[in-house]
Amino acid sequence: MMNYKHIICAFSAVCFLYGCADWDEHYVDSEVEGANATLWQQLKANPQLSDFCQVMEQTKVFRMHKKTAVSYADLLDGKQSFTVVAPVNGTFNRDSLLSLVQTNQGDSVVEKFFVLNHLSRTLRSVTPENNNMLLLNSKYVQIGPDGIEGVKVVNPNVPAKNGVLHITERPLPYRYCIYEALCDKDQLSEIGRHLRLYEEDYLDPDLSVSSGIVEGVPVYVDSVVVEYNRMLQRIGYIDAEDSTYLMVVPTNQGWQKAWKEATNYFKYDQTVLKRDSIQNYWTIRALLDDAIFNMSDQKSAQDSLISVQYTRTTPERHVFYKPFAAGGIMSGAQLEDCSNGSLFITQEWPFTPIQTYFKEIWSEGEATYLITTEKDCTYNIRHLTADSISKGGYLHVVPRTATSNWELTYRVNNTLSGDYDVCAIILPKTVDNPNNPNMRPCKFRATINYVDSLGQAMSFNCDNVQFKSDPERVDTVVLAENFHFPACNYDQNDIKVSVKIQCSILARETSSYAREMYLDCIYLRPRTSKSEQQ
Repeated sequence: MMNYKHIICAFSAVCFLYGCADWDEHYVDSEVEGANATLWQQLKANPQLSDFCQVMEQTKVFRMHKKTAVSYADLLDGKQSFTVVAPVNGTFNRDSLLSLVQTNQGDSVVEKFFVLNHLSRTLRSVTPENNNMLLLNSKYVQIGPDGIEGVKVVNPNVPAKNGVLHITERPLPYRYCIYEALCDKDQLSEIGRHLRLYEEDYLDPDLSVSSGIVEGVPVYVDSVVVEYNRMLQRIGYIDAEDSTYLMVVPTNQGWQKAWKEATNYFKYDQTVLKRDSIQNYWTIRALLDDAIFNMSDQKSAQDSLISVQYTRTTPERHVFYKPFAAGGIMSGAQLEDCSNGSLFITQEWPFTPIQTYFKEIWSEGEATYLITTEKDCTYNIRHLTADSISKGGYLHVVPRTATSNWELTYRVNNTLSGDYDVCAIILPKTVDNPNNPNMRPCKFRATINYVDSLGQAMSFNCDNVQFKSDPERVDTVVLAENFHFPACNYDQNDIKVSVKIQCSILARETSSYAREMYLDCIYLRPRTSKSEQQ
């Protein structure tokens, strides 16, 4: 969760100043042996650290998005223990920082990017061995004989009653995590702007200090409010400092171009509540779902990458081969190192709709729960594993009587507002019996049911064509070519798209055609100008 550790650390640091004894005892460590001064007293006694001291005195602690009266100087002069990394005078812009802290927003910036970047609750000394240290802004830095995160320590291991002080030749570098880079870097600000819409706070009752229940409602003496981003819960925790991600994103111009294209596929009809918000949500998901890769899940990143959306149930999706080769999704990208992984920045969105969100749609024949209407037929589910049979199953449709022209209607889930070839895949008569003597084709009509942009029910009779299946092979019958659905029906409970198959054999044609059918699936094949060129 975004800034989770940052919130907890900063909150615990300030709690004792609000009379929270339990928290104070939890965070107070035993006094450092031989030290008689607090960290703040040690800082003030060193004339080389006067700039750092001024910033600490004037930067106030933020608590639940509000500036408190407590300064970081107050914290370092108290009982709680810290490791402090203090850069010497003249190595950072003191005046700029002091100017920023005069406003709430500026104070928050200084707190996050400078002050908390030099404080830790983990007591760490400079030793011959390397150690990781968690800073109060949730960043990890390496501390060892060669310095702290590559910064030389000019005076290490200065003891204090409440911790240890290291004096460095310059400030510690602040390393953006991937999420921060998206939100704060100008060339990526459009992506960050969309993601920030999903930032929220919630009260964590397990970490808050309760004073009991009043009239059935919990009351807290001190509340821990956790910041998180609902979108990151779906696309990947790119704000987590203890993970390693790879992400590929376009610059603002490339994002805007891709956004304009993708948003056209997610146009919901006017009867859908909050359709604009839903459209924005799924457009973001469409562009970013496959842009994030957890490096712990990769076997060989040079050969292929699987995105965080990958599942074993659909192994053909969310996989990108030779990503760093010419034409791959990372080809020509600019590498930006982040605290929790790598950001690859491209000029254009490096995917195509067909690769990501504009997918084939299958309504399996054996999935009888998709049948919305049926007439004059019986049917049996058959299972057979073969490369030519989708999902290893099909539906054997039998007319109720020898002359019954049956009907079956299948609902089609998750259509986008785009163009598809609408098909029925019909298996040969030999699928059930290799020696089947009845090799007559089936003749049928089809109707596509959908809604327009206003939500009005519409139907298309496929130009009233009489389709004939091939009884000797797997037959993909195109019911409607390049058919446009004006309204998106993605992730909706009210399914508004269906395809009806209607046997249409006249009584006098019984000797030429057979009314039984082996239906593999209803299949929607996406159509785009790009896909037609491939």
